[in-house]
Amino acid sequence: MLLDKNRKIEEELFPKRFFYRHSKLVAPDLIGCYLIKKNNEIDQVKGVIVETEAYSQEEEACHGYRKMTESNKSLFGKPGSFYIYKSYGIHHCLNIVTDKENFASGVLIRSVFISKINERIASGPGLVTKTFSVDISFNSLEVINNKSLWISPRDYTLEEKDLIQTTRIGISKAKNIKWRWYLKNSRSVSKRLKGDRTPKFQ
Repeated sequence: MLLDKNRKIEEELFPKRFFYRHSKLVAPDLIGCYLIKKNNEIDQVKGVIVETEAYSQEEEACHGYRKMTESNKSLFGKPGSFYIYKSYGIHHCLNIVTDKENFASGVLIRSVFISKINERIASGPGLVTKTFSVDISFNSLEVINNKSLWISPRDYTLEEKDLIQTTRIGISKAKNIKWRWYLKNSRSVSKRLKGDRTPKFQ
């Protein structure tokens, strides 16, 4: 079972046990967790992760499928750290390294809900990094042990029925692997599964 509906993520277990798993296990469990960016002593941006994608060295869509390079080496790094790259030379993408060291495995943060005032301000990986002011300077930073950009566990329980599992977006290889998850009742999802209607505004 990809999502343990009877378990809350305990904060003291979050740094190690949580991220030292395959990306396809971590990705759905990141839904509902909080992404937080501290800009200064009085200003921070906080939102709920509502859409993720898993990537692994075993499949062709992963950046580390062929080999480690200078640009992707952080993806082979310590689980529970950030892997950030620039997509098409335009916008940055925020990923969490998972599984084990020297093995490329990561979860892309695709969409984050921040506010009902503008529910789609971070609906897509480029909009996430733009909204949270994330760039390559955060590459390899540990997800937990820092004071500028981090993820905290969700404080409520999600069940499998709360999530939609489907194929990933914007890739040319391994397109049929269903390693994308999103929160069904969120209006901040970048792209919904065909036939899944956007929830009405509450």
